[in-house]
Parts: sequence; structure tokens; C-alpha cells
Amino acid sequence: MPNLIDIVEVAEALESKAVFLAPDRCTVVRNRHSSCRKCSDACPTDAVGAVDNVLSLDSELCVACGACTVVCPTEALIPLQPLDEDLAEAVANAVVAAGGRAVFACARIASKHLGDPSKFAEVPCLARMEESVLLELAARDVRDILLVDGTCSTCKFRANVPGIDATVASANQLLAAQGSDIRVERASAFPDDVLLEDKRSLLGASRRGFFSQAKGTALTAAEKTVEVAFIKKGGAAAQTLRERLRMSDAGTLPQFNPVRRMHVLDAMDSLGPSVVPEIDTRLFGSVQIDAEACSSCGMCAVFCPTGALKKSDLVPEEGEGSFLEFSASDCVQCNLCADACLKSCLEVNSVVSTDELFDFEPRLIHLPNPPARPGILSSLKR
Repeated sequence: MPNLIDIVEVAEALESKAVFLAPDRCTVVRNRHSSCRKCSDACPTDAVGAVDNVLSLDSELCVACGACTVVCPTEALIPLQPLDEDLAEAVANAVVAAGGRAVFACARIASKHLGDPSKFAEVPCLARMEESVLLELAARDVRDILLVDGTCSTCKFRANVPGIDATVASANQLLAAQGSDIRVERASAFPDDVLLEDKRSLLGASRRGFFSQAKGTALTAAEKTVEVAFIKKGGAAAQTLRERLRMSDAGTLPQFNPVRRMHVLDAMDSLGPSVVPEIDTRLFGSVQIDAEACSSCGMCAVFCPTGALKKSDLVPEEGEGSFLEFSASDCVQCNLCADACLKSCLEVNSVVSTDELFDFEPRLIHLPNPPARPGILSSLKR
């Protein structure tokens, strides 16, 4: 376990960073054929990218908006300003102060000192907002959820507006799927009951207070991510990325549980049973395989980062072929299974059955026997 000196060193290293990279989760790092470019497409300054098995972030170009951390399906990009835990704590306190209303505000409008800072949670940009935070509030019966931003047309983050709209639409769609009448809304001004009554109470506060707290944020981030960072900086348990990506005993690359999506499912379940048979969502996926074209190579299961696709130990009753197990709740729609498919016979769809999404039992996909390989002698004869 690293000591205080290690924590301070990591804090200094992270001071200028708004995003922590977990490259072993990145689909491009796991397989060079990955087509995912969601982080670079979302970044307004081209600060982040994944090319040729490398995930990189240019801290000088990064503006700490958080957009890349929201769209990354495998959570390979972890926000540090603020951390998910800190954001959840901030809004929980704000909900109490605001009498049950959950308000999030971008740093730009917060800097105008129009709102009471005890009654809203601040983020650098509303592009930092993602579905799990919003749905967890609704699951706790917070019925008024509001995202407040400044004048986007002149903001350096203005390219993020479509992404913010997509997050709000996604959250509202998931709420509707569970029969909830709670909706997330956007506004360009604070509601009256969140306005600051006396601006003089903020005298001495920095106009750029959010950014001046970078060092403190980095220290908090370091304390929570120090074990990972310590490994990356060469601690006793240090491992290279290649070593961490070695095949497991099950014949797959290392797998993990996407935390945010687990929180989304828990929140949806708390809201009640689904009222629609299926949803078209960006958070989960459904896999279909053309069994006639499939060669049963298993590459889809080998590269699946979350274990949504697994080789099954079950044997078909007729004794022919094999099974793959598919769990929609574990599928993050990263599309790596389709990118790795040697026969291009697998398709990932954004339309997911709600029954399948909340089913603890995986769906079995029957695959044919692998094609027989010709022996050496028969090959020579040819």
C-alpha cells in the first residue's frame, strides 16, 4: 500500500489533469480493429484519442469539460473534476438545501454568482452529466431535476450542446420506460428559489473558484485512485499494460463491470417494472449472430470487455454445436465483438428488450460446430 509521500506525488501528477486514463479498458487498446472513436468525436478540442492500440490525452489541450468520460462505453476515461462520488455528494447536500430540488450548473453561469452555491452542484460543463447520476436522483423520488447553463453560443464548450441534449433525452427515455413521470429539464437561468438573496455573502470568493480548487481536487482524486496510479508509476505490484491484458484462464482478455451502467439498472429497477417491451438506448445493447455464417471462432467472447458474451459450458441436447451466453445488462454497446468477428456475422443493436435487460439468466445463442480443418496430407494433395 502506498504511503502519504506516494499520494502527494500522484496528486501533483494529477493536478493538471481532469481525466484519469484506464487504457486496459479501452477497446482500441484491446484490439486494433476497434471502430470506437466516441471519445475523440465528443472532445471539443481534440485532446483525447485512441489510435493504434494507444489511448492518449493531451492535458494542455484538455478543457476539463468531461464530455469524453460520458460517451466512453467502457469507462476507460475517469473524470477527476469532479469525481462521480464527489458530484453525488454535492448534489445530495444541494437537494436538502434547495428543498428537494436537484440543480446542476455549469461553471460559467456559477461564476456570475446569481445562484446560492449551497443549493446547486457545479460542474465545469453540463457535458459532464451522465445518466446514472440523474436516474439515481429520480429513484430517490427527487421530482425536480434541472440542468442550468450559461450562454452556450459564446462558450468555449458550445460544441458540447448536442451531447448534453443527448444525455437529457437518454435519461428521460429510460425514466419513461419505467413508467416514471419525472423528467430532467434544461434551463438558461436559475429558478427563483435557488437565486442568491445577498451577493455580499460571497465577497472574497474567486470568480474562477472552480478552477482554483484544482490542487485540492487532484489530492482527493489521488487518494481515491492512488492504488491504480501507484501501479502505473512503478510500485512493487507494477504491471505493464501487455501483462494486464494477457488472456485469463477462461481464454478471454480481462473483463470488468461498468459501474455507471450498474447504477442505471439499479435506479431503473427501483423506479418500478418496465412499461414498454423494448427501448432504443445508447447505454446497453443487443447482439445478434448469423449462425449460418459463424465459424464458432469465439473471438467475440475473447475480446468482450464486460463479459456480456461468454462461452457457455452447456451442451446442446442434440450434441451439435455449442452455446454462447449473452447478457444485455452487461453489454455496453462498444461494438468490439462485431469489430473482432472474423466472419462479420455479428451485429450489435441499440434496441434492447426490457425483459432481457432485467433477466438474471443470459440468452443462449446456438452456434454450429467449427468447420473441419483439412489435414496436412489432404492439403498437400491439393
